[in-house]
Amino acid sequence: MPVVYIEDIARYVGQEVTVRGWLRTHRSSGKIQFLTVRDGTGDLQAVVSRGVVGEEQFAQSARLTQESSLILTGTVKADMRAQGGYELEVIRIEPIQIAEPYPIQPKEHGVGFLMEHRHLWLRSSRQHAILRIRHEIIRACRNFFDDRGFVLVDAPIFTPNACEGTTTLFQTDYFDDKAYLTQSGQLYSEATAAAFGKVYCFGPTFRAEKSKTRRHLMEFWMVEPEVAFAELPEMMDLAEALLSFIVGRVLETRRTELAVLERDTSKLDRVVPPFPRISYDEAVSLLQKKSNPIQPGDDFGGDEETLLSHEFDRPVIVHRFPRAIKAFYMQSDPERPDLVLCMDVLAPEGYGEVIGGGQRIHEQDKLMARIQEHKLPEEAFRWYVDLRRYGSVPHAGFGMGIERVVAWVCGLDHVRETIPFPRMLYKLYP
Repeated sequence: MPVVYIEDIARYVGQEVTVRGWLRTHRSSGKIQFLTVRDGTGDLQAVVSRGVVGEEQFAQSARLTQESSLILTGTVKADMRAQGGYELEVIRIEPIQIAEPYPIQPKEHGVGFLMEHRHLWLRSSRQHAILRIRHEIIRACRNFFDDRGFVLVDAPIFTPNACEGTTTLFQTDYFDDKAYLTQSGQLYSEATAAAFGKVYCFGPTFRAEKSKTRRHLMEFWMVEPEVAFAELPEMMDLAEALLSFIVGRVLETRRTELAVLERDTSKLDRVVPPFPRISYDEAVSLLQKKSNPIQPGDDFGGDEETLLSHEFDRPVIVHRFPRAIKAFYMQSDPERPDLVLCMDVLAPEGYGEVIGGGQRIHEQDKLMARIQEHKLPEEAFRWYVDLRRYGSVPHAGFGMGIERVVAWVCGLDHVRETIPFPRMLYKLYP
């Protein structure tokens, strides 16, 4: 007798099968019990009849509590009234463990309570939908770059230097030395791009930002492509193609999960090229017309990103920011040295920045000057400067935060639901 997953149940109509899982809900109408069972791939209604299973097993079924683990054997029937269109007529039931009273009940719970029980909250249909969409987004990223000839070359987690500023580093002991948790794999990807031409890394990154906004986590995942000989316009094209591909893939494969989240997919249908592109100066002018107090030279915060993204029905690419507010490695605009050849891609509907990147400095003397200007430790960046001594070429790349993309695609209010176990300010449990 086959042991099957619920997602495959339609292939076994009329056959006896075994299903293994956990009890989500239980209701009874006298001589019949209706169990909703989940196995990680889907939910299935199981019908337990006293006349079929006998008094002993019927009583066993009645004692099952929410999240009890069990094995069911029965005949698969098509029934459009049942969830998913199929049900299992049970002939044998085998409880594995009767769960204790489950702390998360079918009622409203506060977010604080749910985060304390995150290890159990993951079992809910909503969290299940979010994390399946996250999985699809990650798979789409890999497919996108793999199919375009990029080589996956992952960067280290422990680093001797900063990438995005020294004030947001997590420091740790590294035997007799100090090390930091990576803020980005970009610097190492620049080295591998000089070896392989076009590469990407994908992994966790860490920022010790004392921020409690709905867009920030202390630990998040980024996919970061880097391309030798590329310049800013090519990166804008690549970012546009990547986001369009991801959203298209989710719409193609995860409609059911989007429906669980009650996501308005008509807004996602609009995420197709071309994306609007505006300069930083144009963005500032637009914000000021919206009565935002931003001044030329100021960086964008959450309010500014939200205002800008509400102006467009698809992602908008803002490019050429002031040099003073961007990272040390950004290449200056040859026409305006006070600007750098960079971009931020802002997701629509107020979700803000999901991609940041641009063109890197490829001249040795200019990079050294910038390192000194930012008062960075020269010895720690010696290897990075080395890349400009041996066949340096213009090159560019960007980083895309997975959690922010998941929040946008799913229509979530906060990034804390976009990763199985979020690390937030002062929040390390579980």
